[in-house]
Amino acid sequence: MALDEALRRLHASGATTLLIDGRSGSGKTTLAELLCRDWDHSVLVRLDDVYPGWDGLQWAADHIRSSLLEPRAVGRTGRWRSWDWANERPGRWHSVAAGRRLVVEGMGALTPITRSLADLAIWVDADDADRKRRALRRDGDTYRPHWDRWAAQEEDFIARYHPRRSADLIATPATAGFTLTATEPRS
Repeated sequence: MALDEALRRLHASGATTLLIDGRSGSGKTTLAELLCRDWDHSVLVRLDDVYPGWDGLQWAADHIRSSLLEPRAVGRTGRWRSWDWANERPGRWHSVAAGRRLVVEGMGALTPITRSLADLAIWVDADDADRKRRALRRDGDTYRPHWDRWAAQEEDFIARYHPRRSADLIATPATAGFTLTATEPRS
């Protein structure tokens, strides 16, 4: 399936909430930006803006679920708090109305519970060597000393929640964008 088919699915379904998850460097941000560009009036929440430091993957996953996704699922405005990386402290709060189109992108976005609060979920899958090369090219020396520490959190999260199993589509980076494949229906 091509990216434009995923967009047709979003438009046709009347969806308001999309989750994109995958390991660091897999292409989640690129995919989210491509989808948001053509999914009119959508808001993009990047978990990179939410993690409270290099050990905050689980905290961000819990925060997005309880403060943003759960309120929106019952028709209330959801909120999320940013992290001020430069000053290593919590940043400002942001709100997203219940009916507003929302894309949440980042490792930790997809669990069985968050999937039940969203309309569509995508897992981005990429080769480990390619992921590392892309991530370190993107963030360089800022990320390099934290790669193993972050990867351990990703592995713990994957072992606990099996996010790939909750996805509706698997996205794989390709030369001309992404290839999307439907997963087996969840029971």
